[in-house]
Amino acid sequence: MTSTIVFDPMIPAVLLGVVALLSLAAVVLAVARGLQGWALRGAALMVILAALTGPSVRQEDRAPLSDIVLMLEDVSASQKLGDRAVQTKTAADTLAAQIQARENTELRRIPVKDGIGDAGTQLMTALSDALAEEPRSRIAGILAFSDGRIHDADLPVDLPAPMHLLMSGKKSDWDRRLSIRNAPAFAIIGEPITLTLRIDDLGNPPENTVLTPLEISIDGDPAQTFRVPVGQDLELPVTLPHGGRNVIRFSLPEAAGELTDRNNAALIQINGVRDRLRVLLVSGEPHQGGRTWRNLLKSDSSVDLVHFTILRPPEKQDGVPVDELSLIAFPTRELFMEKIEDFDLIIFDRYKRRGILPALYLENVANYVRNGGAVLVAAGADFASADSLYRSPLGEVLPATPTARVIEEPYLPRVSDLGQRHPVTANLPGKGDWGRWLRQIEVSEPQGNVVMTGQDDRPLLILNRVKEGRVALLASDHAWLWSRGYEGGGPQLELLRRLAHWMMKEPELEEEALTANAEGQTMRIVRRTLADEIPSVTITTPDGSTTELTLSQTSEGVFEGTFEGPEIGLYRLENGDQKSIIGLGPAAPREFVETIASAEVVKPILSAMRGGVARLEEGVPRLRDVRLGRPAAGRGWVGLTPRNAYETRDIRQTPLLPAWLVLLLTAALIVAAWVREGRRS
Repeated sequence: MTSTIVFDPMIPAVLLGVVALLSLAAVVLAVARGLQGWALRGAALMVILAALTGPSVRQEDRAPLSDIVLMLEDVSASQKLGDRAVQTKTAADTLAAQIQARENTELRRIPVKDGIGDAGTQLMTALSDALAEEPRSRIAGILAFSDGRIHDADLPVDLPAPMHLLMSGKKSDWDRRLSIRNAPAFAIIGEPITLTLRIDDLGNPPENTVLTPLEISIDGDPAQTFRVPVGQDLELPVTLPHGGRNVIRFSLPEAAGELTDRNNAALIQINGVRDRLRVLLVSGEPHQGGRTWRNLLKSDSSVDLVHFTILRPPEKQDGVPVDELSLIAFPTRELFMEKIEDFDLIIFDRYKRRGILPALYLENVANYVRNGGAVLVAAGADFASADSLYRSPLGEVLPATPTARVIEEPYLPRVSDLGQRHPVTANLPGKGDWGRWLRQIEVSEPQGNVVMTGQDDRPLLILNRVKEGRVALLASDHAWLWSRGYEGGGPQLELLRRLAHWMMKEPELEEEALTANAEGQTMRIVRRTLADEIPSVTITTPDGSTTELTLSQTSEGVFEGTFEGPEIGLYRLENGDQKSIIGLGPAAPREFVETIASAEVVKPILSAMRGGVARLEEGVPRLRDVRLGRPAAGRGWVGLTPRNAYETRDIRQTPLLPAWLVLLLTAALIVAAWVREGRRS
């Protein structure tokens, strides 16, 4: 029970001051006039003034409240390095026992785990959440057990009491770290890009290492080893081998005595793109759709087009002297013998043998396909004649045999059942509601995939792979009718664009492909295939264990599934003869970027309430009571601030001058003054 005197003025303080001044003036006047009762009159005025201030005695029934100590225990990944976890647990248990033994003190132990994703140690966030649940007036101190590597130190937190860092780790700790300073998201296939790597020895390494082995692996292939310097920026040229995603992994062998090898690897994913697509278009006899291919290829800014058009065949006899012709001789030998490997795609549009391209040139084109090149033949009526390209050395790689029959009847091009699953023809705009074509070259013995059919389901568009290369045959020269809007037209540009890009091996148009995209620790696996069914996907995790995942069909030729990766690292996927590789998260998580214990980022936070840092390696510090605002840490000790908080259970307030007493005293003093002054007179 505590008692205090409180005042509750009945009138404003300014008015009360005016009344006090008037009362003082009245007393002074009474003294000046020699009135014998001036003291009694003054006493009466003081009673009235005291009554106006409203004095009363307040009695409170208080119950003392215990102090609260917050203990934040960092159990993030970096705390598992070395013997930090043992250091932290031993010290935390020792201090927890001391705190619980103190009178009027409660302990709150709060574990601080890794943040969501790769957020790192969110210690200040955990502290902010804990302070929101406890009354600030009862917080006597905050003890943070950590290696000091927290990643939300910039979070503003208003500390109600001293905070101390009890730092794990040892002064002799050291670690080797591999980091990549720059890694582009895209790079041009076949052209070197420069990556900047750096290898650093952190902490107190046992010796000054000059060179260390560095292993480099692309897409999971066997690694190549190089010896590189430590402590220097390393400019490393890398050439991407293929289009699409290229996964490059750099790794260092674990050195004896270092804290961890989790930051000895770096994983980057770069998408390979082509700088320019080089296309050679060979046009034969001019026709109404002769500009179809040219317009398509010229509309794509990424295509470099060389167009070889036969405007004057050898059999043409018009009497014009050769020396008066303005046509420039085309460098056929240079193109078809010396620089043919420079092209990504060769298109023959209604071309037939006329003696302009010797058999040796066409045989070289066939070898170009076998070695990885691509040839597309848009066949006209000449493909069914004796001068057909099929009857040249190029015929050995063409996917069908002409029967010498040309069908001159209207028909509707349709996507075959197989074509519904092939990326070139699947989901073409219009869904088959297209205009008719008027000519088709009959072919037999198709090899590869027939993705479109024409008259009476005869093969119209055939795609095939020949050793390392690709070849396509379009058994009609009437695709241009779609671009002219004949009977409503059709997706001519989209079909030819897909066809050209499939032949140039663009990854998104591969009919057999296994791909995966990552979002956090979840990967979305997509399998494209021409088969009706596929086996389950085998997933190899970073630790070498395997998991089988069954994919579900989402559309024709497309199977999908999701997989939650149990840890950060490199995953290998296999499905039949298809393989893929993907990295989930960084190879070195944020927790392992800086592994040496340090209090640098925490010191500004601790200084706000004059807290300190104690190394657990030097022993568990003592607890000491300190007053708020005084230094709260010293050599071998940390301070807690007793708050003496209490809970008020009952309040009773008794007026010191009740109305009847004021009236009685005032009347008595005034009457006494009157009597005294009356006797004198």
